[in-house]
Amino acid sequence: MNTNYDAIIIGSGHNGLTTAGYLAKAGKKVLVLERRDTLGGAVCTETMFQSDAFPSGFRIDVGSSAHIMIHQTPVLDELKLADYGLEYIEMDPMMSFPYPDGKGVLHFYKDINRTLDSIAQLSPPDVQNYKDFITFWGRINKGVLKTFMVPPTGKHIMSEMIRGQIRDGSMFAKGEQMDGLRRILSSYGQVVDEAFEHPYLKTALLWFAAQSGPTPDQSASGDFVGWQAMLHESGAKRPRGGSGMLTQAMIKMIIAHGGEVRADSPVASILIKNGKAYGVRTVAGEEILADIVVSNAHVQTTMLKMVGPEHLDASLLHRVKNINVGNGFGMVIRCAVRELPEYTACPEDDDIHRGLQLLCPSRDYMNRAIGDYQQGMPPKEPAVVAMTFSKIDPTLAPDGGNTLFLWAQWHPYNLANGLQWDDIREQEAMKIYNVMERYAPNMKGKLIDWYIQSPLDIERKHGLINGNVMHVEMTFDQMFMFRPTPELSQYKTPIANLYLSSASCHPGGGVFAAAGYNAAGVILKEHSKKQWF
Repeated sequence: MNTNYDAIIIGSGHNGLTTAGYLAKAGKKVLVLERRDTLGGAVCTETMFQSDAFPSGFRIDVGSSAHIMIHQTPVLDELKLADYGLEYIEMDPMMSFPYPDGKGVLHFYKDINRTLDSIAQLSPPDVQNYKDFITFWGRINKGVLKTFMVPPTGKHIMSEMIRGQIRDGSMFAKGEQMDGLRRILSSYGQVVDEAFEHPYLKTALLWFAAQSGPTPDQSASGDFVGWQAMLHESGAKRPRGGSGMLTQAMIKMIIAHGGEVRADSPVASILIKNGKAYGVRTVAGEEILADIVVSNAHVQTTMLKMVGPEHLDASLLHRVKNINVGNGFGMVIRCAVRELPEYTACPEDDDIHRGLQLLCPSRDYMNRAIGDYQQGMPPKEPAVVAMTFSKIDPTLAPDGGNTLFLWAQWHPYNLANGLQWDDIREQEAMKIYNVMERYAPNMKGKLIDWYIQSPLDIERKHGLINGNVMHVEMTFDQMFMFRPTPELSQYKTPIANLYLSSASCHPGGGVFAAAGYNAAGVILKEHSKKQWF
């Protein structure tokens, strides 16, 4: 049987493109198939809101916006993405917390000393607390990062982390071993309570940590807040022209190395014979053959629909069906506005617009939103992350306009009391915008247009089941060798020549590219005599 391609990658999300890029770099003939008419998966920027007043429109992200984790990987350099037009703008401060009652703002800069100066204005006792916190978690996370950048071994996760730490020195300072281990296994809410005094500092760190998904009381989630230490190493950045410029550069790199990338090519099924994948069949009925098939789609979509239950044994089928996808996560409104927010807490402060703006007044406020979510209801008062990237990147908006993205948690996909997202999406979007108006009253009447993404909209747009932007929950029982199931955690499947490379896999979601990087390493090791990286 003649093979058209060495490898077919299903989906053009950044993890799939990372795998495709490494395979193309290694000389493989690669084809990427994307179901949508736009490329880039959930790292994609589109032009919207064109009008007589704004004929060029606004550059609007339809998925991720801030890029943090990918800067702690070798992907950008090894694929030479700067050569294909990718330019990053520093977000510094990385995030800011405007005081909810009174004047002032807490800034978190890449430079730890500037951050400490900001903390000192709020809570002098917490200056040393923050230093100690960053020192402790910085030591931990050097090992965790090494663990993220290799396939899970299947051994106990603490053994993996400790081995990673041994390479660079002791995991814990002398005498800290037992207490350090306890902190790692604690909830991030507990970690923050023990580490700091001022409620504003605690709330800021809790709300940022919550962006990974688990609630503050989840056990073994301490490092979701501990990862703060790594932000002072790599910072946070933003591609000039929009988040999607990352995937556009990846596509250009793949094409430059002889690969092909096709939009409007949804895959209906993976072709399997005698337990081996040998290509795909598109929705249009075209059969395309390849030695290797890599799915960047959600693990349940891949295994239950494209592969099909008939190719899975009963135990794996049961486990895949019962992966904890979660009940939604959050929703976002992408706004074109006439001006930037002027925060009551800091009206003269321009730095606040350079990074994420944390609009969550208190831990109790956050807990009330979580409580509503757990009852199957949208939060009465959403906790919000605001992003005003046109301040640092004027290419996003025409003269007289700006972009304002408002991400909010927690919003259940499955609603109680018979509610339907298509009926309530606009009223819930307005609740989110109203949070901005409370912090910055100048934003009343300044909305030009908006693009709403409820959990249902996110599922429809990106194929993310239940609208979970992390694919599956990021709880400890679904991380490392448990993600997405023990049998699938090595990026391989029971179907020969079929691999996984999405955020469903280790180490999870966010703009990280580690899953795609690790999958490429596994594939090239199995299919190349020469070691490529």
